[in-house]
Amino acid sequence: MDASHPNGSYVGRVSRHRQHGQRRRGPGAEATARRRRITAVGVAVGAVVVASGVGIGLWASGDDGPAAAPSSPSPTPSPTRSYPLSEAPRTIPAVREHTAERGPGWRPVPGHRVVVSDPALADEGRLTAGELGLTYAGEKDDERPGDVRLELNRDSGANPESYTLTVRGGRVTVSGPGEAGVFYGTRTLKQEIRGAGAAPEGVVRDEPAKPRRGMMLDIARKHYDAGWIEDRIRELGDLKYNEIGLHFSDDQGFRIESGSHPEIVSKDHLTKAQVRKIVELAESRHITVVPEIDSPGHLGAVIEAHPDLQLRKANGEAVRGAIDIANSGSAEIVDDLLDEYAGLFPGGRWHLGGDEYQALVVPDPEATFPGLAAAAREKYGSGATVEDLTTGWLNDRAATVRANDRVPRAWNDGFFTGGSVQADEDIEVAYWTGKEIGARDPVEYLAEGRDVINYNDEFLYYVLGEPLTFVYPTGERIYEQWTPRVLRGTEPVPARYDRQILGGSFAIWGDLPRSQTQEQVAAGIRMPLRALAQKLWDAGEPTLSWAEFRTLAGRLG
Repeated sequence: MDASHPNGSYVGRVSRHRQHGQRRRGPGAEATARRRRITAVGVAVGAVVVASGVGIGLWASGDDGPAAAPSSPSPTPSPTRSYPLSEAPRTIPAVREHTAERGPGWRPVPGHRVVVSDPALADEGRLTAGELGLTYAGEKDDERPGDVRLELNRDSGANPESYTLTVRGGRVTVSGPGEAGVFYGTRTLKQEIRGAGAAPEGVVRDEPAKPRRGMMLDIARKHYDAGWIEDRIRELGDLKYNEIGLHFSDDQGFRIESGSHPEIVSKDHLTKAQVRKIVELAESRHITVVPEIDSPGHLGAVIEAHPDLQLRKANGEAVRGAIDIANSGSAEIVDDLLDEYAGLFPGGRWHLGGDEYQALVVPDPEATFPGLAAAAREKYGSGATVEDLTTGWLNDRAATVRANDRVPRAWNDGFFTGGSVQADEDIEVAYWTGKEIGARDPVEYLAEGRDVINYNDEFLYYVLGEPLTFVYPTGERIYEQWTPRVLRGTEPVPARYDRQILGGSFAIWGDLPRSQTQEQVAAGIRMPLRALAQKLWDAGEPTLSWAEFRTLAGRLG
């Protein structure tokens, strides 16, 4: 491709609480606001805190149920201080629900502890303690003032990426059904401290709208230092992303050390030790590294070492970057690589590429490539075409990664319709363009029941040097105009397909690699990544204006 529920005693009322600084909006936007269910439950004016530290009032029973009976008031209340109703924290992405309460909130103080309920949360505990300047104390059952406690509630029916963050009584508790959710709760806490110096009293309940939230990096055409990639992983983790794609094979380079085929590796590349470190860091941030070896096109670096595998036209002309899929040696070398790197990348997904195979961009593929046409008829019958042979290649490579317990993914222009061979149903569609020959509307893939990930090149493609019609995407445009349902161009697909759209990914391509330095790339993608994080976490209309969002991003770092 070129390119808990709150457990505090209080008297209160229920009111809608939006982040300070929201814009005035019309009735349609108000309906959206109601759907967002950002709820604030708080003490009425005049509530006081008794000397024992327990407030006077009602136990909260949850968002939708009635409150329980009032508790008995203290016979001799001794007011010490009253607090205003807390406001929802300002974070990126924004929390989806905040229950406001009255209290001082929480701020980190040297000597405060981070404790965990389960050894599985040790990584999250150590990371949070280090970031906030606290002491990691491991598994503890006692409670001390100032504690940050991380808990697994193991609720099997809940979104494993959901979490509850409770700030009350001078302590913080982050709980979730899975380690990822607890981790995201710590990211919210970190941003609260960084942005406001304190976490507000109350309860955050939060979860993402979409399960796949990613960034893809083309390291084949532009070599990036391992340290730079690690910095992006830290950035992505703080923004609650859970994927980073590495496109490491293309015409211009093959950028990861290989034991099975060392002859194809470019001079500037990542060692396997460096990749293991990258993968380990990503796992600690609950990010899956999704590798991509694109085929049967974009294999120039492999062909350079194996010229006998290059596709040629009937007149003998070589086709740049295209491998001859009628040659059994082509499948052998690609499967060697897929099997080798399965051990290096333990994540559950694998990108097979499948785009822009040059044998299919000519007017008459069968006449131009008679060898491919003959192989198609031999394998799939007399009416089979080069397109069928290409789809069969994709299915065969999907079988190879499936045998390694990976879910296959391919670019949308690697899927065809009308032939005698169809792409396997479990191959995820990475939708990026509608500019290919015979372009299919995104709805066609969805109507087939396929799962789709949004890589819309209109909004999410950062192509170095801005070749062809590409322009560097802006965070403002993503923030104001894009949603996961906008798969192609600027128009969304019907809402009935929303569940099939698993999420989205920002893509950084190295077409003109020298046009920007690593530092310039990091700066250029900074606001688009933040805007995309917001829209993948909550596809509804953001509460903040773009100017407010940009200011917040500057404060959070």
